[in-house]
Amino acid sequence: MGANATTIMVSAWPRDYIPRQLVSVFILSLIGVVLLYFSTAWASYHWFFDHDVMNHPKFLKNQVRKEIMCSLKAFPGMIALTLPWFMGHIHGYSKLYDGLDTYGYAWLICSVPAFLLFTDFLIYWVHRLEHHPALYKHCHKLHHKWVVPTPFSSHAFHPMDGYLQSVPYHLFVVIFPMHRMLFLCLFGFVNFWAILIHDSDMLVGHPLESVINGPAHHTLHHMYFTVNYGQYFTWADRVWNSYKQPEAHMDPLIEARAAMKAKGK
Repeated sequence: MGANATTIMVSAWPRDYIPRQLVSVFILSLIGVVLLYFSTAWASYHWFFDHDVMNHPKFLKNQVRKEIMCSLKAFPGMIALTLPWFMGHIHGYSKLYDGLDTYGYAWLICSVPAFLLFTDFLIYWVHRLEHHPALYKHCHKLHHKWVVPTPFSSHAFHPMDGYLQSVPYHLFVVIFPMHRMLFLCLFGFVNFWAILIHDSDMLVGHPLESVINGPAHHTLHHMYFTVNYGQYFTWADRVWNSYKQPEAHMDPLIEARAAMKAKGK
């Protein structure tokens, strides 16, 4: 009954009425991020995440449930904080465009690596600054509760933490032109990537290890706290001396399986 009343009320508002747009964007964004979170995290958790790591001494009791609850609490606040950016995009205060050839096909292609490099650089510094003692306990500490993460920990953070790390995505399209659908696809991709790098997979020795900030690098970030702040690439960590090379002996599975053996599992 309440949902129907809300639907009728929103429908009665003109399309260009700001409150209607705010409510619509909030609801659509919340539904979208929840669906993406559960579908992708569930797939990663069941098909790629090694459940043996849940025996690690630093893996919390009922951790997966706690990660999910933390994420569900974070989503509404994070989206609410981001609404001004979304409204700015809707009302033309960004350089999002619709025609594929508006800025030429060369820029359409080049805008993808430009977006990734620009946001990777800014997120590196947002993330690193969040580790400053003045900010850490108020904003980022909650996310480091998950020392041995699972895919469900990807969005288990303080709403302000999630918001601050999303600002570079919106800032990019304020400064640089980008096709609207491409931006939406990349926005979905970065959320997918966040889930992917939280699966505690310490696969090492692959050809892209020195370039891509993958699950192994981010696992070390959760375990050692002050290394591997990057989002997609390792270059910023290398330039500003926060890079830690993943090595097989650092795998949390080693300690987890030792704990299993000690318990006779």
